[in-house]
Amino acid sequence: MQLFFNAFWRSVAYCLHPRVIGLSVLPLILMVAASFALGYLFWDAAIRMVLVWLEEWELVAFALRWLESLGAGDLKAVLAPLFVLVMVTPLIVVMALLLVALLMTPAMVELVAQRRFPTLERRRGGGFWSSVAWSLWSTVLALILLILSLPLWLIPPLIMVLPPLIWGWLTYRVFAFDALAAHASAEERHELIQTHRWRLLAMGILSGYLGAAPSLLWASGAMFIAMAPLLVPLAVWIYALIFAFASLWFTHYLLEALDRMRLQKQAIEVREASVSTAPADVPQHPPAGDIIDVPSRELKPHE
Repeated sequence: MQLFFNAFWRSVAYCLHPRVIGLSVLPLILMVAASFALGYLFWDAAIRMVLVWLEEWELVAFALRWLESLGAGDLKAVLAPLFVLVMVTPLIVVMALLLVALLMTPAMVELVAQRRFPTLERRRGGGFWSSVAWSLWSTVLALILLILSLPLWLIPPLIMVLPPLIWGWLTYRVFAFDALAAHASAEERHELIQTHRWRLLAMGILSGYLGAAPSLLWASGAMFIAMAPLLVPLAVWIYALIFAFASLWFTHYLLEALDRMRLQKQAIEVREASVSTAPADVPQHPPAGDIIDVPSRELKPHE
């Protein structure tokens, strides 16, 4: 657990490093621009589609009319934007994770390696394109899981459990690969991920729950939903910082684990080499009949 918490606090400190802050600007700009463009093109149309869907679904329409008769107000005006934001949030999270992995992680791995592990050998078990392919394949799997789990989101407790778990699994898959791509061989990467699988998954899930924090804004009331055009860029910035922290956490943890594993293997190899090259044991007693010449020495008076 010392390695786990040591990597955590180092990652928190590295998030304040000027280079890390500078690296976060480009993903932030790209995500904010994409969010505004998508909002401008599709926000009103998406709201209208949800309103039509709410009116056509008899059970929901009956419940809304009943609540409005009790003085709850126009709930459709609140539920429609809320539903759109809930549907869009997973896409924003995935986009933030992929942009951080693509634009920030290689530079942050290099920063950590230069400052903490300058002598760690680079065995390059994963290249740029293999990292991109791994990230895209993991993202496809995560999106499939999100789509399949959508009906369960209607159960209040599960909407706070399932999305962070899926995002955490995706975070673990992407950042564990990228953190070791330059320094570990393919065999070392498989061994490390297998050995530390549960702690790495716990790191991903914790990062996933941190990534779910901006979503609490949409559940805070109608005022926050009405301010969505202003709050979405803030949420995007928070997502970028959270995934930058997660990337640093995985990098610190796995590079130190790789360094320790290599030192342990070197110690074992040195021990085995010393045993194999040691001279054969000399018999303690000579065979019968052999004469052993023992050099004589002059006795001194005090002996």
